[in-house]
Amino acid sequence: MSVPTNIQTIVGVDGKPAFVVIPYGDYLTQFAQAADLIPHAVVRRVLADDVPPLRAWREHLGLTQAEVAARLNISQPAYAQQENSARLRKTSRERIAAALGITAAQLDI
Repeated sequence: MSVPTNIQTIVGVDGKPAFVVIPYGDYLTQFAQAADLIPHAVVRRVLADDVPPLRAWREHLGLTQAEVAARLNISQPAYAQQENSARLRKTSRERIAAALGITAAQLDI
């Protein structure tokens, strides 16, 4: 018995499957729980523009340094120093990630 599906396979020039198209609802079901995804805009800022990940995320979320500092209950200059630091303590990374509403793993670009 053949069961109809909403999945479409697109074959490449070599005759092998190259892409799969699935219904948007199925995509959301599968990837909505993926909390570790990183938006292309953030990756581009970090890799192409050489911006620190914290700054790229903050700008992507439309926040100022003062707003993030207020969420962390620290001064803006203290946050600015952390944002530009190449090495943050694990606890600092986790606190800042939580203040931005992301996971600490999403800062590993």
